[in-house]
Amino acid sequence: MNRSSRVHGLDTLRALAIMLVFANHYMGFVSHEPTFGWFSEIGWAGVDLFFALSGYLIGNQVFSAVRGPGLSLPNFYARRLLRTLPAYLVVLALYAWWPYWAGNLPHAPWWKYLTFTLNINLKPGTLFSHAWSLCVEEQFYLLLPPVVLAIAAITRIRRADGIALALGWAALLSAIAAGMWLRDSWWQPAMDLGERGSRSYYTLIYYSTLARFDELLAGVALAMLRNFHPKAWQRLTGHGNWMLAAGAVLTALAFWLFLEHHFSWGMSVFGYPLLGVAFAALLLAALSEGSLLYRTRIPGMGAIALWSYSIYLTHKQVCILLSDHWEPVDPESIAVMIAASIAAGWLLYLAVEAPFMHLRERFIPNNFKRRPNEAIVSSVPVTA
Repeated sequence: MNRSSRVHGLDTLRALAIMLVFANHYMGFVSHEPTFGWFSEIGWAGVDLFFALSGYLIGNQVFSAVRGPGLSLPNFYARRLLRTLPAYLVVLALYAWWPYWAGNLPHAPWWKYLTFTLNINLKPGTLFSHAWSLCVEEQFYLLLPPVVLAIAAITRIRRADGIALALGWAALLSAIAAGMWLRDSWWQPAMDLGERGSRSYYTLIYYSTLARFDELLAGVALAMLRNFHPKAWQRLTGHGNWMLAAGAVLTALAFWLFLEHHFSWGMSVFGYPLLGVAFAALLLAALSEGSLLYRTRIPGMGAIALWSYSIYLTHKQVCILLSDHWEPVDPESIAVMIAASIAAGWLLYLAVEAPFMHLRERFIPNNFKRRPNEAIVSSVPVTA
């Protein structure tokens, strides 16, 4: 992707998301202590920030196509697969065929990795377990477009755009409410074991697609505002620094509550929607041209954001393997593992991600339907 087309605020949030994830995985699988302090302990929320970003970016692509020339499902799915699948399959092959890389952890049935259903009934400690979040995102990519097209088709017959919007918002709010209801139904007092939580909490709630759509849907809500409520969008993005302040306060509140009561009933039911609202506010700030987050280009953040997917795929195992040779709590060792994780992500991006994205832009440049005798015109998304 041309870096000039990227939005600095979104790059900052994406880079922050992978930093959070790295800090949490370093604590959980390498040093076994909060090496980066509270940043390590709350680092799991980086995945939720990735969810919010994906919800907005993919939702924006789908809605802009639906209200324009039309959405081509084959194009959409082909573009998504060319974006996510090649690097994922390369790393999965390392786990499957390189014993040194895989280590001694038990693996799930390989078909679950290949069908992006690993997160269903996933047990903590499973090989390549952090792919659970990729499964949630792939399932989201599979579901969102046909739902949007179905609502559009139903209302187009009656020529009632207002009904379409009402149905869309009702579906989104109902999905959030359903996730809260499911977490309430599945939560049990035995799941709350203080700082650790129970294995059943992760299997039934944390890894579950149905229970973890909140931040994705928060991003989708922003995409709906941008595409179908332009006046409201302009008002909100016209106060970018206020959105940044609100997002920072809400994020700090959510982080504090999760640090204190992560596995409690209250945070299990209401905490994830709170994170969704907090991250949505930060996204609004990142997309507001007058905000500090939008205007500030932090050196290195663009590159980290660009390589973040490949870093996510490889960083945990890179650090686990290096910890056999380097003391994981020494500052020099930490620096080495950070550098190695970035280098591995850069290499995977350069060797696999980038070539396939070039192929995608050459042969499937957008998600739009083609009308007869109409040439394909490439769109310029802020990221993909």
